[in-house]
Amino acid sequence: MPKYSIVVPFHNEQENVTTLYDRLKEVMEHVGDPFELVFVDDGSNDRTCRLLEEIAAVDSRVLVVKLRRNFGQTSALAAGFDHAEGEFILAMDGDLQHDPGEIPLFLEKLEEGYDVVSGWRRERIDNFVMRRIPSRCANWLMAKLSGVDIHDFGTTFKAYRREVIHNIPLYGEMHRFIPALASWYGASICEVPITNVIRQGGKSHYGIGRTFRVFFDLMTIRFLLKYMTRPLHFFGLLGALGIFAGGGISAFLLALKVLTHQHVMDQHGPLFVIAAVMILAGTQLLALGLLGELQVRHYHAATQRAPYTVDRLVRLRTSEESNILPDN
Repeated sequence: MPKYSIVVPFHNEQENVTTLYDRLKEVMEHVGDPFELVFVDDGSNDRTCRLLEEIAAVDSRVLVVKLRRNFGQTSALAAGFDHAEGEFILAMDGDLQHDPGEIPLFLEKLEEGYDVVSGWRRERIDNFVMRRIPSRCANWLMAKLSGVDIHDFGTTFKAYRREVIHNIPLYGEMHRFIPALASWYGASICEVPITNVIRQGGKSHYGIGRTFRVFFDLMTIRFLLKYMTRPLHFFGLLGALGIFAGGGISAFLLALKVLTHQHVMDQHGPLFVIAAVMILAGTQLLALGLLGELQVRHYHAATQRAPYTVDRLVRLRTSEESNILPDN
């Protein structure tokens, strides 16, 4: 049983596969403890998967998880985490922008007792307008909304205790918010400075469009952290405010009608409509909150479905396992 599992998702990284493997192997062999390398091919359409399988054919410490199509980085990481067997699991990108030589820094913090160790790109070398400013704003917002005091939520370069990462459901693009989700489970979190290396080969998969999606994810995370198990507290509050405000306006209009015999619809028609809409919207929000409560109950009772589909697993043939293991 390996002590450490290094999970690396790849998507069209044929220029970096072999170099990253050589550097990872050198670093982990120097660490000295048993380890495995879990390489996830996220639907690459170049020679990435072939190169990974060639590596797995000569090194029994390498497991290749080939996904049927490109599911995205979060799902690829989830696949790697699910198939990792190590007591400690470290994740990093496959584009060589994370320096394998810094892995011992993460492992040292895990040995000290931390549950999650997050990398911090203290000195960013990315484009200032397109990457650094949006990233700084998003990280500041995430720290404020989640209450987790770290500087860099976006980097994949993180290390986890096995029991912590396996308690966190990953879907969509939630991998960047794992520390926030882990904090909800009471995990202890720290960060270590890492270098921000310039990509040498291949093409970046990040763009300005990804930045906008981050801000939508921030809203989701805020809701999940505060109201994940009690959605009625959120929708119910808004609904109650709507009903209360609409009821107050209706009471005011009724008093005018009774005391002054005014024609309410003629003189206060728009106000009457606003009151009716607020009462109706408030009732709908209350109903939505109750439906959310039912969904939470169902969520905790039902089995979870993986956000990916495995095509095959590849590992070096031994006396106990075959070379290509189909996913059952």
